Amino acid sequence: MPKAPVLTPRADDFPRWYQDLIAKAELADNGPVRGTMVIRPYGYSLWERMQQEMEARIKQAGAANAYFPLLIPQSYLTREAEHVEGFAPELAVVTHGGGKELDEPVVIRPTSETIVNEYFAKWVQSYRDLPLLINQWANVVRWELRPRVFLRTTEFLWQEGHTAHATYQDARDYAARIHRDVYAEFMENVLAMDVVPGRKTVRERFAGAINTLTLEGMMGDGKALQLGTSHELGQNFAKAFETRYLSKDGHQEYVWQTSWGSTTRMIGALVMMHGDDDGLRVPPRLAPIQVVVLAVKGDDAVLAEVRAIGERLRAAGIRVHVDDRTDTPFGRRAIDWELKGVPVRIEVGPRDLADGTAVLVRRIAGSKYPVPIAGLPELVPTVLADDQALLLAQARERRTSREVEVTTIEEAVEAAGTGWARIPWATLGPEGEARLADQGVSVRCLIAADGSVPDSDDQAGNIAIVARAY
Repeated sequence: MPKAPVLTPRADDFPRWYQDLIAKAELADNGPVRGTMVIRPYGYSLWERMQQEMEARIKQAGAANAYFPLLIPQSYLTREAEHVEGFAPELAVVTHGGGKELDEPVVIRPTSETIVNEYFAKWVQSYRDLPLLINQWANVVRWELRPRVFLRTTEFLWQEGHTAHATYQDARDYAARIHRDVYAEFMENVLAMDVVPGRKTVRERFAGAINTLTLEGMMGDGKALQLGTSHELGQNFAKAFETRYLSKDGHQEYVWQTSWGSTTRMIGALVMMHGDDDGLRVPPRLAPIQVVVLAVKGDDAVLAEVRAIGERLRAAGIRVHVDDRTDTPFGRRAIDWELKGVPVRIEVGPRDLADGTAVLVRRIAGSKYPVPIAGLPELVPTVLADDQALLLAQARERRTSREVEVTTIEEAVEAAGTGWARIPWATLGPEGEARLADQGVSVRCLIAADGSVPDSDDQAGNIAIVARAY
């Protein structure tokens, strides 16, 4: 009888496949409190690499890291009406501490706009203090009724940026810069994710914002996932917290603000966009381990060679791991690395060593062939670059093949059963958007006719990207 598959096939049950892969690739476990998760070392190594790549881009954009408290006075959230209304259903509130009831309940951080503004109001005095650009890496809590590991959890990790500017245009330009030069650039060039940059509708934008820019990705089952957002906050929080500055001409002015964030949801997106029936496929530029060198058997000469190959690849700037655990069967080790999605495996056994070759296995391209051991330091970087490009091309081809032009709401709902629909916003409008929502379909974003991010919701020629979403 044929062996049972390691993972539930995606075509049979996509959600079960996702849960199987999270567990068997050792990415995460469910936490003890419903909706929480324990991120395992391999899963956290993916997040660390994401942090490193994002951090470089955030600092290139001029933001510096800071840290704000996890506990926020409940009264802070009530100062901006739309904000508190948007987050109220998700709040976790602490009413007791130190064995007694608190004088004022405190909220466990769902996001930090309110507490950041409390301190921006102290730090900003003059136009000389602007722009003020900060970022923090932190955890947040949003009580989740339908949790799914990495995608929707009660507690998750993220980075959140908060900025204050002297003018509306400066804030608008900075929000767009983060959206384009940090998020879109990182997701496309490091995560190899095909993302659609766009503008959220009023219905979908962040509570308290005047505009939200988003990046939407198509997962392997055709559903959409929001991967990062950058918000123009206008002066809403500035007025609520009296965040003002003395202008050059001596007038007190309210600052203009942005906030922006991306989360551990990107790990879930990595699984669902790039994974296959054999497990993860990790983009080489992201991969904590780009190459694993495996000893097929515990032969002394083989062990010496795999360790030497590891050293030569490491010297060539490649992130490499040597697997010389020959007390564990080779087949089991190969399957484990396949599940974890390491881009390249180099397998060496006694016969290979005698021939001066190794077997090179490409996880993304799905190929396997012998190569000269001596040429590995020159060959492997080329293979990694080719497979990085291939992964992005495959993701883009999936979206374009499952994205259809429609002209009616009925057609949009039907198309959202297997992929995305594109419908003129002038045809759909807010009323049509509400009708879609009644059927579990949402407008993921608006894009301009040429595919760029529109300047306004009502810009002529806007196209609505419509899909079912996680």
